[in-house]
Amino acid sequence: QVQLVESGGGLVQPGGSLRLSCAASGSVAGINTMGWYRQAPGKQRELVATITRGGSTNYADSEKGRFTISRDNAKNTVYLEMSSLKLEDTAVYYCNADVWSLTIRTWKNYWGQGTQVTVSS
Repeated sequence: QVQLVESGGGLVQPGGSLRLSCAASGSVAGINTMGWYRQAPGKQRELVATITRGGSTNYADSEKGRFTISRDNAKNTVYLEMSSLKLEDTAVYYCNADVWSLTIRTWKNYWGQGTQVTVSS
């Protein structure tokens, strides 16, 4: 079994900052692309940012310059630094990863349970 566990969400004022973390654990043999997605109430889940094992990043246009994705391969962890937060950034943020599982011996895409980020004054 592979688990992705997010942390770091919470309530923040507009213009503030938050750092999200997501750690993969369990029968993890390797991780390729990791990423963050978010889903606001009444909206579809959307891409925030992704990062490959080698460090190549991709961001949604609305997050460029405000969010930074990074990872620690030794810790199987991906981070999302969010700054200049806006009301419209309020959403549940989900971690996603392509993992080689020791149990099933193949690549599989996994999702975390999500962490709530609320931007409000």
